[in-house]
This record gives sequence, C-alpha cells and structure tokens, in this order.
Amino acid sequence: MAAENSAFFWTYFSKCTLYLISGMDNSPALKKLEGMILECSRLDREINCFVESVDEMTAQVRHEPPEAMVHLRNSVKERFTELMAEVTDADLQRHSKVVAFRDSVRKYAMQAGQTAAENEEEELDEDIAVTQSQTNFICPLTQVEMVNPVKNKKCHHYYDQEAVLEMIKARHKNKKKFRCPKVGCGNTDVQLSDLELDLVMKRMIQNHKRQSGKT
Repeated sequence: MAAENSAFFWTYFSKCTLYLISGMDNSPALKKLEGMILECSRLDREINCFVESVDEMTAQVRHEPPEAMVHLRNSVKERFTELMAEVTDADLQRHSKVVAFRDSVRKYAMQAGQTAAENEEEELDEDIAVTQSQTNFICPLTQVEMVNPVKNKKCHHYYDQEAVLEMIKARHKNKKKFRCPKVGCGNTDVQLSDLELDLVMKRMIQNHKRQSGKT
C-alpha cells in the first residue's frame, strides 16, 4: 500500500512539476522547486527503507519462536535506522526523480531558446564532480573500476553489469542463491530483476576517467 501511494504521489507531483517548469526560467522559484523534489526524494527513500526493514524482520521472525514477535517492532525500528544511515546526499542527487526533474528543465529551456539548458548541464557536472570523490567506483566482484554499473534496488549496492550477471547465472545453475558481495550486506538472494542500469553513475565514472587521464 505504501508503494502504491508513493507511485501515485510521484505521478501527480511530476505532472505539477512539468506544468510549473514550462512557465519558469532559471529563477529562485525553480531552485526552490528543486529543493522540494530533493526533500520528496528523501521521503521516498524513507518509505523504501521502512518497507524493506519490515520485510526483512518479518521474514526473520517466521523462523523464530512465537515470543520473538514481541520484539518485532523494535527490530524493525533498529533495521530502519541502519538503512537510513546508509542514505547519503549523493544517493538523493542520483534519485531517478531528481535526474528526471533536471532533464525536464533542460528540455523546456532548449524549446524556449534559452541558455538555461547549458547552465543546468554545468550544474549537473558540478554535482557529479563533488559527489564522485565520495563514491566508490570499484566493483565488489571484480575489484576493478566498473564499466556498466548496475544498482541493486533492494540493498542499493553497485556492481559491474557483466560480472554480476555471470555470477548470478552461475549460482542459479548450481541451484544456489547469490549473496550481495558488499561487506556487511544482509541481502542473501540477489535476483536479475533487482538490478537496474544506472546511467548517472556511468557518467560519473566516465568523468572520473577523463579527469584522471584514464582511457
């Protein structure tokens, strides 16, 4: 139910955003709208973390004595706190709705013949430059820099696409589950459907390579 409400909210909010952007230039009002979207992205992360914590703790309790249900609420709260602690400003900047918002700004600026599109592009590059120094581009499977990064929608960890696909297929072929290789991660069953290509992360890696002189 929480996921359905979140999807409805984002659909409605996206329509309002497009309507407002169409009548704005690169003004303080536009910056304020961007701040609102970042805040909504944070709330969206909270919802996802809460749902994930409930699912994880409920699954654990099923295999424990009935009296363990007494502590379920506290377990969910503790797990939720752990998941939220992992959410960073960089995660919010890479949120699909934030990226879509910035793409919409550039689109309407180009249609109006304004230079705002170039400014937004520069701002996005600046955001990437700031956050890429805080981001680990190394695949936990190959221990080398990722080429085509994919994000695990459940635990929010990244892997190189080719490496993780081969590993999942190999484990499933032997009728075994594939555990997230990130140290400390509790995700013990990574599925192909959990993975999504992250184009923003890929761009960050490409920028990093150019800046470091790598080919």
